[in-house]
Amino acid sequence: MVTTHDIQRPSKVLIDKFEGVGSATCAGELKRMGVRNPFIQGPTAFTPGKKIVGPALTLQFMPKREDLYPDAEYVEPEMQLHRHALYNTQPGDVIVVDARGDMNSGIFGEMMLTYFMGKGGLGAVIDGCIRDWPEAKGLDLGFWLRGVTPNFHTQTNIMPFAVNEPVACANVLVMPGDIIVADDDGAVVVPIALAEQLADSASEHSEWEVFSREKLAAGGDLRRYYPLKDEARPEYEEWKKAHGK
Repeated sequence: MVTTHDIQRPSKVLIDKFEGVGSATCAGELKRMGVRNPFIQGPTAFTPGKKIVGPALTLQFMPKREDLYPDAEYVEPEMQLHRHALYNTQPGDVIVVDARGDMNSGIFGEMMLTYFMGKGGLGAVIDGCIRDWPEAKGLDLGFWLRGVTPNFHTQTNIMPFAVNEPVACANVLVMPGDIIVADDDGAVVVPIALAEQLADSASEHSEWEVFSREKLAAGGDLRRYYPLKDEARPEYEEWKKAHGK
């Protein structure tokens, strides 16, 4: 009997606070808050222009042992924990997979990913590969992957081992329910305990960057506007009033 755990999801109000905040801003602000490495380095953006923000469903793979896991694609489907990871999907979720950086096994294929999309999933961050890329890339999902492969999930070296437990995705700790912010720069994990504080500081950071970008594009002094110096703050406050902020 397979048992899995559901997750405690953050509120939509909190998720929405990250709407205008990119992964780079999150990574920088988290560093200032004492989180050394929130960037899930390894998986890269396979869907240019796509940005997602949502709570993490987690799936852990381990080195395969044939006495513990059937060495076939369709044998005893309900033993296959990568299926159970997706059974938990609610609208807005992101599936995060510690696939050990394996470049041979395709964690999900088109059918599984179609199911995930149909349940409302937003995207996948996988320290490994998927299969069926010609079809999967047409789905309305964001993908951050190490690569693609024609092989199925346990065809070579790994097997699914745990669902909605802490994982080390590309050696970055992701807890179930942490918020994932992913865009063309990559994927960042936002610890749920810091999410409210980060949302406030990151929104402020993103806002003054818009102001500074306008000033720099108009020939403004880099030393004055990036980072925003105290002497430029009155200009910034006037700019906010003019823009109804």
